[in-house]
Amino acid sequence: MAYETPLTIAEVMQDISNNKYVLPSIQREYVWDTEQVETLFDSLMQDYPIGAFLFWEIEKARLQDYDFYEFLRNYHEKNNTHNKKVDLKGSDGVTAVLDGQQRLTSIYIGLKGSYAYRLKYKQKKSENAYPVRYLYLNLIDDAQDETNKYDFRFLTDKEFGEMTEGFWYKVGDILFMTQPGETSQYVLDNIAFAGTYTKEQTMHANNTLQKLYNVVHTDKTLSYYKEKASELDKVLNIFIRVNSGGTVLTYSDLLLSIASAQWENHDAREEITDFVDDINSIGGGFRINKDFVLKTALVLTDFPNIAFKVDNFNKSNMMKIEMNWENIKRAIKLSVHLISSFGYTGETLSSNNALIPIAYYLLTIGMPDNFVESGATKENRSKIKKWLIMTLLKKVFSGQPDNVIRPIRDIIRENGNNEFPITEIIDKFKGTNKSIQFTEDDIDEYLLKLRYGKSETLSVLMLLYPSLDFSNKFHEDHMYPRSKFKKSYLRKMGISEDRLDTYINSVNDIGNLQLLAAQLNEEKLDTDFDVWFHKQQVTDTDKIQYRKIHYLPDMDYTYDMFLEFIEKRKKLLKKQLKAELM
Repeated sequence: MAYETPLTIAEVMQDISNNKYVLPSIQREYVWDTEQVETLFDSLMQDYPIGAFLFWEIEKARLQDYDFYEFLRNYHEKNNTHNKKVDLKGSDGVTAVLDGQQRLTSIYIGLKGSYAYRLKYKQKKSENAYPVRYLYLNLIDDAQDETNKYDFRFLTDKEFGEMTEGFWYKVGDILFMTQPGETSQYVLDNIAFAGTYTKEQTMHANNTLQKLYNVVHTDKTLSYYKEKASELDKVLNIFIRVNSGGTVLTYSDLLLSIASAQWENHDAREEITDFVDDINSIGGGFRINKDFVLKTALVLTDFPNIAFKVDNFNKSNMMKIEMNWENIKRAIKLSVHLISSFGYTGETLSSNNALIPIAYYLLTIGMPDNFVESGATKENRSKIKKWLIMTLLKKVFSGQPDNVIRPIRDIIRENGNNEFPITEIIDKFKGTNKSIQFTEDDIDEYLLKLRYGKSETLSVLMLLYPSLDFSNKFHEDHMYPRSKFKKSYLRKMGISEDRLDTYINSVNDIGNLQLLAAQLNEEKLDTDFDVWFHKQQVTDTDKIQYRKIHYLPDMDYTYDMFLEFIEKRKKLLKKQLKAELM
């Protein structure tokens, strides 16, 4: 591999715009934040080494053997994070970047593009939450932090217009300068003759802008090596080695590249990336990634070896996965819809691996379209839901999930088209460290000690409310309102000093939690529980029914009775949990 003559940033940026530099499908997507980009530009200005690049030269005859992607120019956290596939028909050959994608993309965005990230506390779905930012350089002042000398900042148009300190130069405009003298003329026209800047600031601006010009146009800043091999295996080996540090490269990035080269009727990278986006938008949103989809594909295609490693994604296996791709997608998507109907989201589903046996079961029974809604499958859905809750509570997919997934798959396969084999699965793992059986100690020392905010707490509440329709939204509600558990209010309610800390420590206890329809919970707000209960449940029949559904002891719900209420309700919860789990 030869070390080549270094290049200027300007010529590489132009070649990237003309798709002479592209990204192979083995490259991960762009992951740098604005602070990293700003620091990179500061390093360039201070003549710090930013590392050599590794390029892969591909001749015209081999262009169609692989998939290549454009560099991101305008990064948008919501609408534009995926690199687009590039059409290289008619090209005489290209240079693919094996090492340095993040750095080159950052320079490209800083000089020729933009960066839009979500503002804190703004809704993810709102377009206004992602203002577009451009990279600027303060010409008259240095940075005020300890690490960077030059003050680079990504600013929105609004922020730029409201800047009262400094003189902010849009970094990309340096590309329009073609002669060194243009920097001095710019400073004369915009700073020296403005009458509002000191001589020192003018000199600082002149030096800073001239330095930026040199870094981009004159200095041979980008050092690189070039690999000319055409064999994918060799290139993958090189790529894995050079990407062993920094932001971790996932197996899925490599596997998608292999799939893209081996699939004949689909673009694996685009298919799986789009599919991940699709299933993550179901219900309240999920956190499925490409690794999960590829892993599930191994299981659902019935390969004996389901280990998530490159060897299992050979050409033969990838062809089988492609043949079954539509069914794989449908089974995964149906499983996500199903657990969404149970009330789970990405925030509360503690293990995505628990989805894999469900997807395999749905594939085995033919993935009926109406499975999630049909009255005929209600009992079967209940079995799946109970199994899911038990496995999540027992954390059986932690550690080595393959040792759980393989035997469950065997049981489901042997079970055929019958209802979900929860009993057989429980029996299979009985007495092992992956058992999903519960003892009375499990209930006393684990489940009944869960508190508000834990994903396991929601799972227990789902178990206690089997008849709720989670197509409607439900909240984990504090029956005695948490906002009232302040010492001042509790004293007002007549609670003695020696009980105040116990009260406050107990308000998040599972004994004080119920699942309540979202609208009803919003109307309830911080109303004292005894007031709300009698207002909501007017008749004796209403009260009896509500107590039955929510496992409430028949007693007064005043503040003075709170600790007794928690104790008695836990006994009722324990009785129901024993009935469900033992």
